[in-house]
Amino acid sequence: MTVLEELPYEDGDVKLTGLLARPVGSPRAAVLVFPTIFNATKAVKDKALSLAEDGYLALICDFYGKQPGGMEEARQFAAKIRPDPDIYRQRLRAGIRALSGMAEAAGLPLAAIGFCMGGQAALELAREGAPFVLVTSFHGILNTDLPAEPGKISARILICHGDADELVPRKQVIAFWEEMDAAGANWHFHSYSGVPHSFTNTESPAYDSSADRQSWAAMHSLLDEVLAHSDAARRTNQNEGHGHG
Repeated sequence: MTVLEELPYEDGDVKLTGLLARPVGSPRAAVLVFPTIFNATKAVKDKALSLAEDGYLALICDFYGKQPGGMEEARQFAAKIRPDPDIYRQRLRAGIRALSGMAEAAGLPLAAIGFCMGGQAALELAREGAPFVLVTSFHGILNTDLPAEPGKISARILICHGDADELVPRKQVIAFWEEMDAAGANWHFHSYSGVPHSFTNTESPAYDSSADRQSWAAMHSLLDEVLAHSDAARRTNQNEGHGHG
């Protein structure tokens, strides 16, 4: 049975603790999992464990270095890092270093997924050109104070969005589409009619089993596709490296 292991890491003087899920065999890829504003919840832990069972090395990142006791405290913690994009992204980059620095992750393709605030976090890193093959946002916040510059985004982008999400109105959705087009990003946007925020959270009244299943399947399908392309490119490079002049 797969279990979560604590993985200490740092953002400057802030001590953080990630939760690592290892696959049984050699991992197909390394996946950063950005949690909700509440940090690592049961629902997010279950998703990381599911990734490990499917062959991925998955790390749940730590936003704060501590676990909020409720929504008010979570908002207070988030308010210390989110308003300044540079501080926010610095905290998020610490997760990349923690996972990519592991021996087991050496040479593996890197992906990122996130839920709610975590979806926003994964997209913030994609916007600044983080070396992900895929970024997937589940009911994530789509706005930013630092829009992506043209040509900056290298990751494939998958957005899984509830059309009745009260935190992400259609105006924000359309602005995101326009940002992605202006940046030249390769993006997919899946919208589920009548579905509210937090639709993947099995402990929330907003949980929607169909949207949860369909969005998770969409992530796996696109991840399979980008990893196949990554494997093909690696084989091509290896063959060229062994060629004769």
